[in-house]
Amino acid sequence: MIFLFLWQEYGVNNPLKFLNHLIEEEAMQVTYDPAENEGKVIYNLSLVDADDLDAVIAIMKETYRAGISPSGLVQIFQTGEKAGGYAVPKGKAGICTICSITLDGVMIRRGAPLHPIGGGVVQIENGTPRRFTDMVLYDATTIDPLELLVSQEITNVSGVIATGRGNVLANLRECHMEAESTVAAVIEDLERSMIAGVLEIGPPNAPILGFTCSPQYFGIAILGGTNVMAAVKEGGYHVEINSLKGLIDVSSLEPIHHF
Repeated sequence: MIFLFLWQEYGVNNPLKFLNHLIEEEAMQVTYDPAENEGKVIYNLSLVDADDLDAVIAIMKETYRAGISPSGLVQIFQTGEKAGGYAVPKGKAGICTICSITLDGVMIRRGAPLHPIGGGVVQIENGTPRRFTDMVLYDATTIDPLELLVSQEITNVSGVIATGRGNVLANLRECHMEAESTVAAVIEDLERSMIAGVLEIGPPNAPILGFTCSPQYFGIAILGGTNVMAAVKEGGYHVEINSLKGLIDVSSLEPIHHF
């Protein structure tokens, strides 16, 4: 009887879903148009101590100015306010930031479907990305890799901000070489919008930051939206990161410098 209950509760009604499938499902719902700067984007929700909010926002501004965050758009929720279907607990503040998976959705809508590979840590030297030092593959985990890597305390976002040397979080995608011109056009539009974050684009049939892509594909490394919270954590502040919380209309977000 107990076995049957567990099977019904966890085996059938709640099957395990690996991140590559979840990313594809979420990306298909993105409606953001970078040319018009309107539509729905995927967001992450992070919780910090309410007393630390001003200090946290200062670190977030610094991270965005350094170009280590894909977007400077945020929404702040105070204790008791609803962030989506989630009520911010007592003593906490909620910070909604744009998830870099939003870029996957924009690419898909423009006819350049990406194959999500994984999330990892990229070594930066003299302000230039060198190589992935760690990688968690999406098809082998049910937990967001960047959220997991932040918990391992192996980032050094603050070092990149201060000296141009350290480790940042990035996602890796690959795309068929036939879509190269389409991807270039989308990235150009994104760079003129409020959401960007492309760290590196590799040539077809060649490695990108030390990672070998599939034949006839090229790699795209995208800065993780979690970098801002990695910097906050490095600053000694407690933060709880909840990635891929859902979709939100970009019009409800404001530039970080407004706070």
